[in-house]
Amino acid sequence: MWTEIDTHISQVTGEKFQTQHKHSVSGGCINQGYAVSNGELTYFVKLNQASQVAMFEAEALGLEEMFATASIRVPKPICWGTASNSSYIVLEWLEMGGGNTNSSQEMGRKLATMHKATSNQGFGWKINNTIGSTPQINTWTTDWVKFYAQNRLGYQFQLARRRGGNFPKQDKLLTAIPELLADHQVQPSLVHGDLWGGNAGCTVSGEPVIFDPATYFADREVDIAMTELFGGFPAEFYQGYNEVFPLDAGYEKRKTLYNLYHILNHFNLFGGGYGSQANRMIDQILR
Repeated sequence: MWTEIDTHISQVTGEKFQTQHKHSVSGGCINQGYAVSNGELTYFVKLNQASQVAMFEAEALGLEEMFATASIRVPKPICWGTASNSSYIVLEWLEMGGGNTNSSQEMGRKLATMHKATSNQGFGWKINNTIGSTPQINTWTTDWVKFYAQNRLGYQFQLARRRGGNFPKQDKLLTAIPELLADHQVQPSLVHGDLWGGNAGCTVSGEPVIFDPATYFADREVDIAMTELFGGFPAEFYQGYNEVFPLDAGYEKRKTLYNLYHILNHFNLFGGGYGSQANRMIDQILR
């Protein structure tokens, strides 16, 4: 398998690459991660089952789309495919460090710049991808309310029913979405899609980086809302963001509606208390 990956790297880069050293590093919740080096160059390789190659293709295309905005740093995808019984993606290796107040502010500014990238096709993306390991439906839709109700919350509720989830007010919530978003004018923005603290960091030089995306064109507030869901983003991040692309009035009310998507997804992935948390959020939104 590693020989096949080395060959693919060599073909794509035009420089012979032969792994001499490799060691395991964190690859997220669902992948195995490795740093591979020939003594001079290092790459980050993530592995999963061969059946998951579409997930890696979508990740690579998402990183390429974000990279093309020339805004915030993302690891550049090198190649991806299958070898033996595994799928893989090879990414630029970035030496990560601690960052500081200036790094946080700059991350906010650069994310805001990325959010200014828009699409004339509306909301969605060119292919479906995944949020964690859950399919994420990205069929193009010109109406954000319809897109969010059907392709985000509606789809998660469908999955939750199969898992035995009980959300008595789900229909009432879905019916209320047009009213909840009635005064909010949304333009499609390129979003990361899964922007919690574990998918953001800084290089040793202090440059902000985001990675492991679930890319699509959406209301930009979905990214900002998720940064608040599990914490980890300091006040300077939001200051930097608002310098470049100030948030619209009413965001504080909408963020719970947007974060419900991720809590439902966590219920579908992990079960447990996420179902109760989702019901509390639904009650809060409907109040």
